[in-house]
Amino acid sequence: MSNSKAYGEPSIDNGSASLHSNIEKTSVWKDFMALIKIGIVNSNLITTFTGLWLALHFSGQSFLGNLDIVFYTVAGSSLIIAGSCAINNYVDRDIDHLMERTKGRPTVTGKVLPGRVLTLGIFLIGLGTLFLFLTTMTATVIGLLGVFSYVVLYTLWSKRQLVSNTIIGSISGAVPPLIGWAAVDANLDIMAWSLFVLMFVWQPPHFYALAMRRVKEYKAAGIPMLPVVKGFKTTKVHIVIWVAALLPIPFFLTKLGIPFLILATLLNIGWLVLGIYGYRIKDDIKWAKLMFVYSLQYLTIIFVAMVIVTLI
Repeated sequence: MSNSKAYGEPSIDNGSASLHSNIEKTSVWKDFMALIKIGIVNSNLITTFTGLWLALHFSGQSFLGNLDIVFYTVAGSSLIIAGSCAINNYVDRDIDHLMERTKGRPTVTGKVLPGRVLTLGIFLIGLGTLFLFLTTMTATVIGLLGVFSYVVLYTLWSKRQLVSNTIIGSISGAVPPLIGWAAVDANLDIMAWSLFVLMFVWQPPHFYALAMRRVKEYKAAGIPMLPVVKGFKTTKVHIVIWVAALLPIPFFLTKLGIPFLILATLLNIGWLVLGIYGYRIKDDIKWAKLMFVYSLQYLTIIFVAMVIVTLI
C-alpha cells in the first residue's frame, strides 16, 4: 500500500506542476492581450480590412490574387495599433489604477515592468511598419501618422490637458480604413476619404457616451473629458450634433449601391432618434449606455455591410 502510494505521488506532483504551468501561460497571454488592448486592435482590424477589400473591388483586382498584400496589411496595421496601445498603457500607468476598467492592467498591478511594456510597444510598431512597407509607401506613411496622432497628439499631449482630447484622438481611430485602401491603391479615392470621415465622426459620440458612464472615474483620474468639464447636458448636445453629422456621409458612398445607402441612412436616423430621445429620459446614464451599445452595433453592421454588398 505504501509503495503504491509512493509511486502515485510523483504523478500528482507532475500534474500539479503541469496545471500551474498552464495557468501561468494563460495569465501571460491574458496580460499580453490587455497590454495591446486586443479589443481596440480587433475593432480597427474590421475597418482596415474593409478599406482594403473595397480598394481591391473597385480597382478590379482579385482578393485571392493579392493574399500577400492582404496579410501584410492586416498584420502591419494590427501590430502598429497594438504597439501604440502598449505605449499608451506605459504612459497611463500612473492614473489607470484610479479607473475601474483599467485598474487590472498588468502595468498597474506590477505584473509587467514598465520598461518591458515600452520596449514591446516600440518593437510592435517597428515590426508593423516593416509589414506595411511591403505594401505601399503611402500606407506606411499613413500608418506612422496614425501612431504619431495616438501616441503623441492624444496620449502624451491632449488627453490630460484638453477637453477636445476625444476629437484629437479620433484622428488615429479614423486612419485604419485609409491604411487598408492605400495598401492596394496609393491614389486615395473619394470613397477612402469618406471612410476616414465616417470613422472620425463616429468616435466622439461613441466615446462621449462611454465618458458619461465613467464620469466619476475620469474625474478622479484628472482627465478633462467633456462630461467632466462641461457636464451631461452639454455632452448630450454634442453627441446629437456629431451623430447628425453622419447623415450626409452615405451619399459619398453611392458606389456601394442603393441598398447600402438606405441601410446606412436608416442606421444614422435610428441613432439620431435615440439621441434626441435622450432628452425625454431622466436617467442620463441609462441613455448613455443605450447610445454606447448602439454605436458598437452601428460600426459593425455598416462596415460588414460594405463588404457584403460587393459580393451580391
